[in-house]
Amino acid sequence: MPVAPSTCRELLVQCLESNRFLIGQILLSSDYTLRHVEDANRDDLDLFNSATDARLIARYDAQEEFRPLKTAPNLRRGWLLKLGSLEEMERAIEYFYPAALGLWLSYLNGSLKPTSLRQTLDRQTGMYRITQLLKPDQAQELVAKSCTSDGGCLRTILWDLTPGEPLSGLPAEKLSLDTLPTGRIPLICRELCNLVIAAARPIAKGNLPKKD
Repeated sequence: MPVAPSTCRELLVQCLESNRFLIGQILLSSDYTLRHVEDANRDDLDLFNSATDARLIARYDAQEEFRPLKTAPNLRRGWLLKLGSLEEMERAIEYFYPAALGLWLSYLNGSLKPTSLRQTLDRQTGMYRITQLLKPDQAQELVAKSCTSDGGCLRTILWDLTPGEPLSGLPAEKLSLDTLPTGRIPLICRELCNLVIAAARPIAKGNLPKKD
């Protein structure tokens, strides 16, 4: 990348100018069109013309099931989003992958501060406070299962298990942007998401002392 931009729109301009056209499962084009990367050579796509259409496209998968995690690798195919401006493209990307450009901008500017898994669990309250009982080996197994790019989440994880203690069970390219492929805009994970926290709750409950 050239000199770090100061806004998400400037970042998007730099991406298009440097041929970074792939973000998650979406292929961007310099003519402000977006489509599923697996539809790159199709000409029978359903046409959409508004950035807000991205919300509907991203809401359900191919089986019409709701997608609670927008960065899951199950974005449906068969659509072409043809927009008229860079501003509209930026808005559409935000609907598809919330905060994606903002997180990368923070990373490039050196202001991104990841939060470790343990720090995230330690601040939980109410019904999720029990997740603080999650053991390190359980946490490693849960993350390896839930956050894999193959069926889990496409984000690159930049947080550790505890400060200075890295995660295990995931490939190195899942845990660093050092090997970011040419042409790709990264999806960054700066802290454990609510879906994995919820999945940690029943596991942590099993760590409660047994009653006599």
